[in-house]
Amino acid sequence: MAAAHREEGSSVRKSGEGAAAVRLEHLTKEFEGSLAVDDLSLELAAGEFFALLGPSGCGKTTTLRMLGGFEKPTSGKIYLGGEDITWTPSYKRDINTVFQSYALFPHLNVFENVAFGLRRKNVDKSEIGRLVEEHLELLGLSGFGRRPSTQLSGGQQQRVALARALVNRPRVLLLDEPMGALDAKIRKTMQVELKRIQREVGITFLYVTHDQDEAMALGDRLAVMRAGRYEDLGAPQRVYDQPATQFVAEFLGACNLLPVTLDHGELRLPDGSLVVARPGTMESTPQLVAQVGVRPEKMSIHAEGDEVVSRSNRLVATVTTITYLGASSEYEFETAWGGHLHVVAQNIDDRHIRLGDRVTVTWGETHGFWLPAPSDVAEVTSADVIMDDEAP
Repeated sequence: MAAAHREEGSSVRKSGEGAAAVRLEHLTKEFEGSLAVDDLSLELAAGEFFALLGPSGCGKTTTLRMLGGFEKPTSGKIYLGGEDITWTPSYKRDINTVFQSYALFPHLNVFENVAFGLRRKNVDKSEIGRLVEEHLELLGLSGFGRRPSTQLSGGQQQRVALARALVNRPRVLLLDEPMGALDAKIRKTMQVELKRIQREVGITFLYVTHDQDEAMALGDRLAVMRAGRYEDLGAPQRVYDQPATQFVAEFLGACNLLPVTLDHGELRLPDGSLVVARPGTMESTPQLVAQVGVRPEKMSIHAEGDEVVSRSNRLVATVTTITYLGASSEYEFETAWGGHLHVVAQNIDDRHIRLGDRVTVTWGETHGFWLPAPSDVAEVTSADVIMDDEAP
C-alpha cells in the first residue's frame, strides 16, 4: 500500500485553531476477521467540509459509523475537540448524522420532525419555535412547517433531515451518502445549497460519498480510501492534478497512463519521445518512475500539417473513435507502440479530424505527473461505486 500524499500543513487543522474538531488515532475495525478499517489516523479542522471518498468496501462508511458511535472500534481512539469519546454512547456525543434514507418520522409534520431533538432536550417551547423557523428558512423551507413529511419531494425531505440535524447545533455533522436517492439535476442544486449552508453555520462536516465529482465540488479537503486506509489526502485540486498513486489517479476521474523508461538520465516513451513532468510523488527517485499520468482534458490534438513547437511531451497516434458530446468531443487514439489514449477537447474551432487520421498529441510539463509501476491496483468498475454496504 502506498503512503498517503498529504498537503503540507493541511492534514491537522486550520491555522490559528486549537485542538482539531475530530481526531482519529490508529482506528481499526474488524468484522469476524475481515479488516474494514486499517490503522486509520485522520484529523478534521473546526469548520471544515471534509469529504471521505472511495469505492464500495473501502471503509469510509464504517469510519463514519465509528465516529457517530454506531460501531465500536476494535482498537484506536476517537477524539472530539480533544475529548476522548471512543466509548461514549452515540446519544451522548455532540455529533448528528444525516443518512441517505433521511429517516424522517412519517407520522410527524415538517415542524415536528425538525423540533424532535429539541423536545427531547427539554428546550423551552418558545425557543423551539424560534430555532425551528430559523432553520426552515435557512434550508429554504419557510411555510412548510405544517406540511406532512410524507408529502414532500426527495429534495425537500433531504432539507428537512438537514434542518433536524443542524437545529441541535452539533459540533460535527456526519453525512452518509445523503444525495444518493436524488436525481442528477436535484443533486447539483443541493450541492450548491449544502456548501452554502455549511459556510453559514460553520459546523464541521464529514461527508461520505462514492461520487468523485461530488467530493471535489463540496470538500475543502478530501481523502481517497482503499482497503481501510486513505491513499491520498489534500485539497481536491491537488489530489486530482497530482495523485499519489495509480489507484487515486484512476478513481478520481479518467487518466492516461503512459509507460516510460530511464535513458541516460532522461525519461522516454516507448517510441523514444522525451517526457518532462513535474516531480509529483517521485521527486527523489526517478529510477522508480515507470509511468507518466495525464488527464484527458489536459492534452491537445494537432492535425497533420500543424506546427508543433514542443520537443518533449508529444507523441504520434491514430484516431480510432470520435464521440461528439456537444460542448466537447472525446477521442480515442492508438499510439505507435500499440497503447491507447483518451483525449477530451472542447468544440471551439472548426477542426476536421477524422477516423484514421494520424495526429500529434501534446501536453504541458505541469500537466503530467509521475507514478511508479502498477502493483496491486485492482480495476475500478462502475460496480465498485454503486453501493457502500461495508459491514459483512
